[in-house]
Amino acid sequence: MRLDLALREAAERLRAGSRGDARLDAETLLMYALGRERAYLYTHPELELSCSDADRYSRMLDRRLGGEPLQYITGHQQFFGLDLEVNPSVLIPRPETEHLVEAALDLLRANSAARLVDVGTGSGCIALALAKELPHITIDAVDISLAALLVARANAQRLGLNQIRFAVSDLLEIFLPDGAKFDMVVSNPPYVGESEADKLQVEVREHEPHCALFGGEQGLDIYRRLIPQAKRALKPGGWLAMEIGFSQQDAILHLLREWSEVRSIADLRGIPRVIVARS
Repeated sequence: MRLDLALREAAERLRAGSRGDARLDAETLLMYALGRERAYLYTHPELELSCSDADRYSRMLDRRLGGEPLQYITGHQQFFGLDLEVNPSVLIPRPETEHLVEAALDLLRANSAARLVDVGTGSGCIALALAKELPHITIDAVDISLAALLVARANAQRLGLNQIRFAVSDLLEIFLPDGAKFDMVVSNPPYVGESEADKLQVEVREHEPHCALFGGEQGLDIYRRLIPQAKRALKPGGWLAMEIGFSQQDAILHLLREWSEVRSIADLRGIPRVIVARS
């Protein structure tokens, strides 16, 4: 089958199955099936796909039609200019989380000797983005999931960002016996409420890791534990920066009522997305 025909039929199948941006998904999957860049698809429409390439492409399409996220099929996601490998052990990095990275960078640029910890690092996206932009700071990255840490560590090695120290920890538990040591705690914690599970896209609810999505009935359980732990782990004047869910601003501001310089940062749609606070 010709490349252009295969692409057209794939887009039609995905469109009929209401899966994402049908044409874009069809192109992306074909790129990965062939191991080629997108431009190749447009400059070689007459190419006859080999049987093995056609079979590989068909299997990828079947997975996408079954609801599996595109990023798990290709094994890749772009984040803050980085190409990250992802699998079902980790949450797929979202563009919204780039607001958290930008907030952290704004607070850290003046402190070249800063030490920070990324709590619930998952794929390592936040820690890796900060390491790339601020190569002289010291970074720890922790997650309760060993499988997630293996993904994060592999991303760090592949990208050559080897100044990050990875460790298994339930939030900041492993650091608390040592007292205050960090200039910043940054986290994109699980913040979806169990009561809101039915509002998630099926591909998110059924394929991404539950422990990285849900934070109790109202989505606030991790914040209730993390905020007091961060208070103990931060140096005087240190910063806590967290991503928050839709409509959670007031509840989290209440949890931070004993902190100073507390403020929220909105995303491009004007929705509060990040909260920062000083110990």
